[in-house]
Amino acid sequence: MQHLRSSINNAFFAILLLAGLYFLFVERQFGQAVMPNPKTASTPQVSPTPKSTPKPTPTPVDEEGEPIRIETDLVNLYIRVVDRMGRPVTNLRKQDFKVYENGVLQEIEYFSKELVPTNYALVVDNSGSIKRQLDKVIEAGKVVINSNLPDDETCVIRFISSEKIEVLQDFTSDKSLLAEALDKMFIESGQTAVIDAIYLAAQKVGEYERSINADDRKRSALIVVTDGEDRNSYYTEKQLFELLRELDVQIYTIGFTSDLDKEGGLIKKSPKEKAESLLKRLAEETGGKAYFPQSVSELESIAKDIASEMRTQYVIGYYPTNKSATNGFIPINVVVADGPNKEKRIAITRSGRVPTGGLKNTPTLQPKKNN
Repeated sequence: MQHLRSSINNAFFAILLLAGLYFLFVERQFGQAVMPNPKTASTPQVSPTPKSTPKPTPTPVDEEGEPIRIETDLVNLYIRVVDRMGRPVTNLRKQDFKVYENGVLQEIEYFSKELVPTNYALVVDNSGSIKRQLDKVIEAGKVVINSNLPDDETCVIRFISSEKIEVLQDFTSDKSLLAEALDKMFIESGQTAVIDAIYLAAQKVGEYERSINADDRKRSALIVVTDGEDRNSYYTEKQLFELLRELDVQIYTIGFTSDLDKEGGLIKKSPKEKAESLLKRLAEETGGKAYFPQSVSELESIAKDIASEMRTQYVIGYYPTNKSATNGFIPINVVVADGPNKEKRIAITRSGRVPTGGLKNTPTLQPKKNN
């Protein structure tokens, strides 16, 4: 009997031991399955941060632990200076300039006078309104292109109407390709859409600037050849100037307006007055220049003047003191000191700027609907 009781006790302890080993095994196996290993746990996928709202970059420090100042809001101005006769003034120094934003004097951080590489679009009206001038326009375009610096890049655009605005040659520094593109121009009938052509050309220049490395960016310009009469544009003049302020592109206009109707109404401007007003405003607000040749024989000298004007400018950079401004147009005024004999000098640059990101919901060109 005692032997039987001892056997039962031994069996009971053996069962308890086996049960304990079993539960220990289960705990180890399932415990590993449900508790993630920090080294192998998957990281939740995060959508990329949009380029328009980049995360702040940590402030770097130098070897002595002092923060290094990194600025991202430098404003560059390209400035031409002329005397009262319109002749260029080329011997000025940094201290001869004062820059104002909203009437507030800004500190000039950077000053240079140099040949400035340029990305520009040559935009030529190919509608019937400049039929007589087209051959000379092509020759003048080649004069401008042949003056390109090695780092200049140019694209060639022809336009007839809102529905027909064509890039004949994308941005390139190859002068032979640009000349070939000019030779492809021909006259077609259509309702001239000057505003649309300038809008889309400015957009193209701006997109190209944004696509290249920040260290390789250049100044931007358009050279526009047209009679200036806008007959059928999708965009408004207001939308055009909003875009130009955002992009900071200088515009040089060559307006063949002499054949336009000079007769206006009691209130309305004549087609000639309206065209010249638009072309002048485009040049004045962007720091460019407007030309109104009376004869095609003037085109070669105009082309040479534009080539010189685009590339020999003063470059001034400053950090705006009013960094809280995020919307709206900020007027800029540049004042130049008088000459040694009190002769007046005039600074020509853009009339203001829109803070980065200040222009929202830029419209895109839509096909016109037939009534």
